[in-house]
Amino acid sequence: MSTTRTNASDLDVSVKHINVGLITAILVISGFFCMLSETVLNMALASIMEQFSVTAITAQWLSTGYMLIMAVLIPVSAFFIQTIRTKLLYELAMIFYILGTLICGFAPSFPLLFAGRIVQAIGTGMLVPNIINTLLVINPVERRGKALGFFNLVMFFAPAIGPVLSGIVVQSLGWRWLFLGFLPFSSLVLIFGAIFLADVTQLTKPRLDILSVMLSTIGFAGLLYGVSNIGGTNIALMVIPLFCGIFGLIVFSVRQLKLKEPMLDVRAFRYPMFTIGILLIIITQMVYFSSMLILPLFMEVAMGLSAMTAGIIMLPGGLINGVISPVVGVLYDKYGPRVLIFPGFILSTVVFFIFSQALSATIAIPIVILLHCLGLVAAGLIGTPTQTHSFNQLPPELYPHGTAISNTLQQIGGAFGTALMIAVMSAAQAGYFSAAGNSNAATQALGLMVGVKTSMLVSVAILIGGVILSFFFKHNHVQKPAQNRADGQ
Repeated sequence: MSTTRTNASDLDVSVKHINVGLITAILVISGFFCMLSETVLNMALASIMEQFSVTAITAQWLSTGYMLIMAVLIPVSAFFIQTIRTKLLYELAMIFYILGTLICGFAPSFPLLFAGRIVQAIGTGMLVPNIINTLLVINPVERRGKALGFFNLVMFFAPAIGPVLSGIVVQSLGWRWLFLGFLPFSSLVLIFGAIFLADVTQLTKPRLDILSVMLSTIGFAGLLYGVSNIGGTNIALMVIPLFCGIFGLIVFSVRQLKLKEPMLDVRAFRYPMFTIGILLIIITQMVYFSSMLILPLFMEVAMGLSAMTAGIIMLPGGLINGVISPVVGVLYDKYGPRVLIFPGFILSTVVFFIFSQALSATIAIPIVILLHCLGLVAAGLIGTPTQTHSFNQLPPELYPHGTAISNTLQQIGGAFGTALMIAVMSAAQAGYFSAAGNSNAATQALGLMVGVKTSMLVSVAILIGGVILSFFFKHNHVQKPAQNRADGQ
């Protein structure tokens, strides 16, 4: 990999000679392990429930708790990035991740396993925004699409390979090896990072406003927890956290506008293309995160396939997405966002509409694989250009805040989309049961099919909104540090 000179005046940092390719590789591999850990336990919950004698609701907190901690921590990441040296922040994040992995691997009880997951999530929440910010800083504008394309490879490839890897490891070695197996690789990446990473971000060392941290925690955690309970039987567990979360975020945003050194600078939303980009990212996360849960569920219950088979069916789509993400990044650098994002949303809409009409218990597996692959090709056309172009609209001093906003709302969008689609699916399924007058095994499978197809139609409606918004996603010029932050262009 060649050594690349970075223009310090454009980046507003003191960077001389750094090996951009090597640093990018280290960051992308680190991100891969962290993102893989977010979803890899989904196939192991049954084994964990049996070993620790806990219910599915309790076991699910191993995933929900992970997301909650990330939602709370990521908004503070802008402060970390502007206060702690790039290499040191990376090292701290990886140490937290490795420590959490170690605790999980040897946990003798469920509470200790849950504690390990929380420590893991702290590391991931610190690492991911730092990765994106570093990639933005070390790569000139004309190569950012390619760099973020490689990172987006991780974002989709890790969840795609997670179920298959989890199934193989759990069946052959046991669930603990989902943690123990990661330790040597993540430790090696930490060593390489400690040796080769450079400090590339200009430190402004803002004062941390404790009230902002509290409001952010109440807002994002309340919103995510309330969203995760959409469709549940206890309405209070949805309404009260949602109300507290929305109220907390309103107060938090008002406070950030008044602070001289905001913890999370919401003025980034004054740049219209950044705002549209964030909305497009939320739409994409809502639709695709929910489909990653609903489609395997349909294949297992309605089609009668094993969890392992369902995971293998979904693997080609993830692999294809991983392959095209860097290619799309290069195309973005050359042609801009609209020629990629608009067709991507059109293709997504068509794929989900076909799913909504064609899904049945007897649908041919190759058709499912083909549609899933086309859907993730569309996601690849959307993801990297949207993310790169959104960040390019911001001046460098807003990069940490932009990455924090984007990553936080990705978590919220994914959780909201999943909860919404599950609620839609459950409501349609219940309506089918009521009309059928019974709920035997055959009726349950048919009811699930009706529910899944209905949720796919809702996804189509959401994606149409993305089609419309993407038409207005213009190829504006890139902001420079000297420009007025409020010019909104």
